[in-house]
Amino acid sequence: MPIGIVSTGIYLPKRTMTAQQIADKAGIPVNVVVEKMGIKQKFVPGLEDHTCEMGIRAAKRALEKARMDPLEIDVIIYIGEEHKEYPLWTSGIKLQEAIGAFNAWAFDIALRCGTTIMGLKLAKSLMNGDSAIKTVLLAGGYRNVDFINYENKRTRFMFNLGAGGGAVLLKKGHRSNVVLETDVMTDGSFSEDVVVPVGGTKRPLTPENLDMYMLDVTNPEGMKQRLEQKSMANFLKVIRASLQKSGYQESDISYVALLHMKRSAHEFVLNELSLSLDQSIYLEDYGHIGQIDQILSLELAEKAGKINSGDIVVLVSAGIGYAWGATTIRWGEG
Repeated sequence: MPIGIVSTGIYLPKRTMTAQQIADKAGIPVNVVVEKMGIKQKFVPGLEDHTCEMGIRAAKRALEKARMDPLEIDVIIYIGEEHKEYPLWTSGIKLQEAIGAFNAWAFDIALRCGTTIMGLKLAKSLMNGDSAIKTVLLAGGYRNVDFINYENKRTRFMFNLGAGGGAVLLKKGHRSNVVLETDVMTDGSFSEDVVVPVGGTKRPLTPENLDMYMLDVTNPEGMKQRLEQKSMANFLKVIRASLQKSGYQESDISYVALLHMKRSAHEFVLNELSLSLDQSIYLEDYGHIGQIDQILSLELAEKAGKINSGDIVVLVSAGIGYAWGATTIRWGEG
């Protein structure tokens, strides 16, 4: 039975940070921020833009667009970040209560910026494996920008981190926007390359090490060399595997919803797939909102008329750790 996307929802904060502001904080030329990093501006959280709360706002928008009663939802999967309102807190349960999904049960998952892709695969498996699960909501927020120290050159590739919330409403038997197959791969050799070095069990947070409670890269040169050897190839691998498992090939792609990354990497992936720049949207006006990027790209593409009924759309992610993932969708009625 097909499982389709009924609607999506996006929440973006009112505050933004410009390329010039990033350049000033980092002490680098603004043209590097715009041209190399690919950031004209990015969204950053306001005082009330808490992580789960942004997911709640996005979920309400998805429900409103679908004109769906939240009581129809059977399962809620929180796809937002672990950095949220409280530590050791199951955000999905709060989200369930906040939107009035009182017939659902909820849980959280995490794969950094690959969480939405993993969530789509998991939701589809749950619906296929349990006849009682007919409607699933994926929702969550992201504001890991809080962990960026712009004076730390080791984390320069993460200066694009922003904030926002996203949601995807899935329904069994929905024959539009059908979610096909997903491919995910992980490489643990990168698992401790990018970390917040304090605040865990290895180095508990103390008044003396508060200034270290930020994202850092333990071996920047080593990581760069190893990642350059693998990353682009792994992007292409998961895209091709997702397409193949779905019964399609590269030439069938109409649109690719790519996460925000440096401009050269974005263009490389499209070029390798023989796609034009117009077959994706470069998120230079939004920044990298983690696992929300694919949902945002999908909404922007729909509004811009870049995807039409019968089109093959591929959502693509990569997450620190390192994880790569892709999901193929047959858009519209197919």
